[in-house]
Amino acid sequence: MSSNITNEIDIVTVPHSKIETVDFENLSFGSVFTDHMFVCDFREGKWQKPVIKPYEPFLIDPSAKVFHYGQAIFEGMKAYKDDNNDVWLFRPDQNLDRLNKSAVRMAMPEIPEDIFMSGLHQLLDLERNWVKKGFGNTLYIRPFMIAIGSGVIAAPSTQYRFMIILSPAKSYYSGEVKVLIAEHYSRAANGGIGAAKAAGNYSAQFYPTKLANEKGFQQIIWTDDATHTKLEEAGTMNVFFRINDTLYTAPTSERILDGVTRKSLIAIAKRDGIKIEERSVLVSEIIQGAKDGSLKEIFGAGTAAVVNPIVGFSYEDVYYELPKIEKSIALELKEKLTNIQYRLAEDTFGWMVKI
Repeated sequence: MSSNITNEIDIVTVPHSKIETVDFENLSFGSVFTDHMFVCDFREGKWQKPVIKPYEPFLIDPSAKVFHYGQAIFEGMKAYKDDNNDVWLFRPDQNLDRLNKSAVRMAMPEIPEDIFMSGLHQLLDLERNWVKKGFGNTLYIRPFMIAIGSGVIAAPSTQYRFMIILSPAKSYYSGEVKVLIAEHYSRAANGGIGAAKAAGNYSAQFYPTKLANEKGFQQIIWTDDATHTKLEEAGTMNVFFRINDTLYTAPTSERILDGVTRKSLIAIAKRDGIKIEERSVLVSEIIQGAKDGSLKEIFGAGTAAVVNPIVGFSYEDVYYELPKIEKSIALELKEKLTNIQYRLAEDTFGWMVKI
């Protein structure tokens, strides 16, 4: 990957770091940001010279297309620091690949690999003191692109801004998660933008999730838009089901995000002989499994939490509690993946990239 890294980035540093003012033991996820950010604009049909500069607000025209037509995409990644104080990234090529697939779907320009990787490496090198050692400590990375071209005509922008901002994070834990299986609302539809990491996908989830919260559930398991019989994602995460000793997860599609954590857990499961199948999972078989005891686990998988076990679900106003089990495949996979990320286990896949 080093061959795709260029030094052609202007760097403007802050006179004094704010790092000493941050309480790293009491971080609220995604609310504190580092001293610097990466910025690169697309104008007149080409990408301009990128810059790393102090983290700060910026001016944008009120008619910018991002406000009116929602051209906005993003990624979520993490950096880790090992016991030797080296900083590592986890599969950044996968995030770039998915970001560019999102860009194509949203009629936005693709981001060249050298700009993405150079910005990522040089920004993280500059901010490496913000990556704290210790299991559970990470630096959350948010690359994103917005349409900054002005004008309210309903057409794609001709100007865009790609940025990377960084936020220190502690181990993510949301407590016991109970979910509501969607009977009416859908996360995405065939032919839509469900497979893109577009900002609008997430805002569209807020209202049905709010309704679920009011009923005492933390998240929704989304079902397919056509029949509401196929289980697809859990909140903002991919979802896995364990029936007896086999894991099942829905295949990626136009409706389902190709999660980096998802594909990594699948690879680890296959390597270690854990039975796993990628196929459509029906609401009816999960209910039957809950009734006859064959349904052992449900868990979400994503960048923030890595693995988030689900303790129970509701469908048609009936609540099903999952059994307490001694040997959780969800937690086993989480441990194996995080051990790779923190350099506590051998990276047999070659996923980790050193800064």
